[in-house]
Amino acid sequence: MTVKIDRKIVGYQVRDKASEAAEADARPTARKAEIIRMHEKLERPEGMECLEGATYKIRTPLDDHALYVTINDIVLNAGTEHEQRRPFEIFINSKNMDHFQWIVALTRVMSAVFRKGGDVTFLSEELQAVFDPKGGYFKPGGRFVPSIVADIGAVVEHHLKRIGMIEPDELSEQQQLILDQKRAEVEAREARSKDGDAEKKTLTEGAAAAGEVSYPASASVCYKCNTKAMVVLDGCQTCLACGYSKCG
Repeated sequence: MTVKIDRKIVGYQVRDKASEAAEADARPTARKAEIIRMHEKLERPEGMECLEGATYKIRTPLDDHALYVTINDIVLNAGTEHEQRRPFEIFINSKNMDHFQWIVALTRVMSAVFRKGGDVTFLSEELQAVFDPKGGYFKPGGRFVPSIVADIGAVVEHHLKRIGMIEPDELSEQQQLILDQKRAEVEAREARSKDGDAEKKTLTEGAAAAGEVSYPASASVCYKCNTKAMVVLDGCQTCLACGYSKCG
């Protein structure tokens, strides 16, 4: 490429590699922070013998002893704009030793997947899709759980929502208002029934004593959230817990 000089040359300087290197060292350089991502070789931070986490209690009607699920997290890129909290390990403990072998195997595999990094939210989905051939059970509030493994998966999902890996599927104020109105209509309809009034009263008193959320006695299990809160209004099935409706 030809450069045309239209002004008088008043000075010149010969540039070499040494002078260019000296100028480069003199210029201030902006260092970019190294972003640390989750991978299988990532170890506990030096000088930190403990990790932050949470312990969840699972009580099932299948056993007198509860399960205690502990999930510990590691904080990556602490103090920077890339700071994020990710699950690092999981432990499950119980007095009941009947499930000891598969629980140890499950927690070791899950901890390995956590440390592998990436999107680990699929674990909660896969666990909640496990069905017990002997049948599941209902949790307080009317939610149906197909197996103990699915109960553990629900705990993992709840924890991932707490640390921001899964967006919480909360209802808006308008949706909650509509569901409350539908619930009031169903309860009023059952109250007008001779048998429904006594059944509703027994259900409400029992739920209130246990501090649980009660739904109409005629409700069925929802296809989406597995809660016994699906009612029929105006020919349309609607869940009073999550808002799912067959009519859209």
